[in-house]
Amino acid sequence: MKVVVTEFMDAPAVDRLMSNAEVTYDPQLANDLPRMLELAADCDALIVRNRTQVRGELLASLKRCKVVGRLGVGLDNIDLDGCKAQGIQVFPATGANANSVAEYVVATALILLRGSYTSTGAVAAGEWPRDALSKGREIAGKTLGLLGFGSIGQLTARLAKALGMSVMAFDPGMAHDDPVFAKLGVAASDLDSLIKESDVISLHMPLLESTRDFCDERRINAMKPGAVLINTARGGIVDEIAVAAALRSGHLAGAALDVFKEEPLPDAPHFRGCPNLILTPHTAGLTLESNQRVSSLVAEKVLEALG
Repeated sequence: MKVVVTEFMDAPAVDRLMSNAEVTYDPQLANDLPRMLELAADCDALIVRNRTQVRGELLASLKRCKVVGRLGVGLDNIDLDGCKAQGIQVFPATGANANSVAEYVVATALILLRGSYTSTGAVAAGEWPRDALSKGREIAGKTLGLLGFGSIGQLTARLAKALGMSVMAFDPGMAHDDPVFAKLGVAASDLDSLIKESDVISLHMPLLESTRDFCDERRINAMKPGAVLINTARGGIVDEIAVAAALRSGHLAGAALDVFKEEPLPDAPHFRGCPNLILTPHTAGLTLESNQRVSSLVAEKVLEALG
């Protein structure tokens, strides 16, 4: 059996694969399409993260491949219909990085609402901006709106409620009387109400044609003045220029963006100097612990599928 791993995977999981198969592991292989195509031609399994596009030329080269393992949960970089047509099973690491993402959402919400954690340079330089930074807000009593209420959204709700937040969620794939809402004490909301009433909005939806540019200028302007926006889902869901404009105008009090329409994010002058903005390089789901869980889960699923 031949397994090709095109991006970073936790070492014990790679060792587990190597004990059962012939493995080519190169975390930078996603950047070398010609070599990746050559290796893919006779592999039995392909394991990727989000940079490897399993479609088009790469998908066509998977002549022997039986399984694609996804070191994460988003599947927009994989042509699922094409894989199905070729008899290739696709296994994402569902749930394995949920805690990391949920902690990121709650942590950035705390930071952005409080607004006083960027003063290190000023304080170290002898300044004392106490008055300017004494009007931050507590998270307790605020309303968190979750756009998407799958496993990550549900865990985020648990953490937020433990801090005293009220939580409402909108998910078009769930009935309003789904028992999980009552179980977690979360209000099932319509989209317009959630956007207008939430102090913090966090996105937990896949990137589909129906969700592309979902948070556009119109929806951002409909948000509660002084609200905070957090996106750990997919970059194409949010109009980045509209977010920057809303931060500069003061309509949005803060934003945390972990994902972008183009990754790595190219030079982005619209973000320079934006107040209360956190930009991170698609790392919300990446921690030592989540990498171990994700890698281990995918390795086991791939080995099981290969028999």
